[in-house]
Amino acid sequence: MTDWQTSLTKTIELNPTHISVYDLTIEAGTAFGKRYRPGEQPLPTEQLTVEMYKTADRYLTDAGYLHYEISNYAKPGCECRHNLNYWYNRSFYGFGMGAASYVNFCRWERPRKIRPYMEMVRQQSYPEVKQERVNDRLFDTLMQGLRLAEGISLSQLKESFGEAIITNVCQHLSSFRAKGWLEITDRIRLIPPEGWLFSDVVNSSLYDLLSSTGEPALFP
Repeated sequence: MTDWQTSLTKTIELNPTHISVYDLTIEAGTAFGKRYRPGEQPLPTEQLTVEMYKTADRYLTDAGYLHYEISNYAKPGCECRHNLNYWYNRSFYGFGMGAASYVNFCRWERPRKIRPYMEMVRQQSYPEVKQERVNDRLFDTLMQGLRLAEGISLSQLKESFGEAIITNVCQHLSSFRAKGWLEITDRIRLIPPEGWLFSDVVNSSLYDLLSSTGEPALFP
């Protein structure tokens, strides 16, 4: 924790306009993933990670940064427009090997390896385009939007997906509302810090709801 507090203090002294604060995730297949062994210089415990998250929030907001997204802070007016485009679930183009695109509710991804990618370029062909299901689009909209401190406009959700569907989603979220993790007014938003700390639980529950084939009342 002492090292973390020092890192935060030094970061604030540098006075950047934007700061991202993420937990380290060790991915399988990476150099770190191959070398890391639990018990050898272990990562912080879950409890310590939570305290670090709350400490970052306290230090950075006291220094004038807006905690505008789960893992991001910015000086007023300096929120990352690039990432906001993803969090609003808006369209984007990706260029180059492995790049993904999302336009008009369709997704496609270019080959991740050099030979298939070069073959695609030589043939002047295009990746397979997949039309996103309404359920998937709603889940993506909720998952991304709930990352933001402002949450998601309830009226916009109803306009895009229908009032009956969003009413069912709100009813499903009532248990998290009771826990104090989430509020539903004219917007649906997670209440920091607990709401953000348990965002994976909320998202997992939404995924189960929207991917279920046994919810005919939700989506025909």
